[in-house]
Amino acid sequence: MSNCYVVTEGGGDLTDIRNPSRNPTASSEEYLYAMKEDLAEWLNTLYDLDITADTFMESLETGCALCRHAKNVNRAAHDFKTKYPDAALSLRIPSKDVVFQSRNVMPGSFLARDNVSNFIGWCRLELWIKDVLMFETNDLVERCNEKNFVLCLLEVARRGAKFGMLAPMLIQLEEEIEEEIRDQENLSEALGESQSPPSRTYSRKESIGEPDPELLVREILGHCSCPSQFPMTKVSEGKYKVGDSSALIFIRVLRTHVMVRVGGGWDTLEHYLDKHDPCRCAAFGKITTCDISCF
Repeated sequence: MSNCYVVTEGGGDLTDIRNPSRNPTASSEEYLYAMKEDLAEWLNTLYDLDITADTFMESLETGCALCRHAKNVNRAAHDFKTKYPDAALSLRIPSKDVVFQSRNVMPGSFLARDNVSNFIGWCRLELWIKDVLMFETNDLVERCNEKNFVLCLLEVARRGAKFGMLAPMLIQLEEEIEEEIRDQENLSEALGESQSPPSRTYSRKESIGEPDPELLVREILGHCSCPSQFPMTKVSEGKYKVGDSSALIFIRVLRTHVMVRVGGGWDTLEHYLDKHDPCRCAAFGKITTCDISCF
């Protein structure tokens, strides 16, 4: 198996000799950055804030915006239950309000910690968000464990979307993919298992100038010049087979990021390949030689 990486002397980071500017943690950081960008835009739209991906943690560390959003989720859930009582029976409807301090709350203060703690308690007790998706007060106040904080907010956004609230683009893309899967399953049942149904393409309204997903996928795959490349075959629009598996993955473009739907979450294509392409996996496993055929 060929690979295109070397290890710097002294046990330093792996260097991609095809792309020296790329470091082994870049793809891991990118998928978190992509989600922070999406959540920041979503919160800015809802509450007229000025959050960016770079200021994401510090902008929310007082807990004020988080608790404000929790109250709005409660309100939306109550309205949904009133309008659609039958549908509400299958959903977890939050009822307990969130008490928080919104004035003169300084970052790192007791009030900030109390706000964040109240939001966490609401997530656990009112939305029943699983512990694997939860974060702790210190994670936000001390700006660590970004991953769990981001995953928790995405889950809160998913719950709110069920009550009719505006959702981040990633959640909208999830709904698009789930609708595509449902339509495909319904079509399969209608035609019978003995027939192979044609693929249906579901496409949201694209923005003017939106990049072509296929071109971006090809560009990312083209970064590797190994003689035996990791196979990735397009099945239909936004749907690919990868490796030797018959499993399908769904790909969508989120601004400048190529995102892969993985189980119940998301990853960037670069990070996904770093974990599944044998060449990249071996490289990140501290391979110390480089096959000259890569050049």
